[in-house]
Amino acid sequence: MKSTLNLEYGANTIESKAIIAAAKKVWVDEGNKDRKVKDLLKLDLYVKPEENAVYYVFNDDESGSFPLYEK
Repeated sequence: MKSTLNLEYGANTIESKAIIAAAKKVWVDEGNKDRKVKDLLKLDLYVKPEENAVYYVFNDDESGSFPLYEK
């Protein structure tokens, strides 16, 4: 089965795969130079469109946020 999840808020639309890709980029970019996507074993995301934020927890250990939509 193929499935997609699209988040619509106001005039903005974003696919779940774009949110996940952005989180993986944060994981690699904010880690040490040797950190790879394959080292990300668990990814929990909490989307709050009213705050334009995606909150994340990487591997039950590291947390933070990034913008849902670029302005």
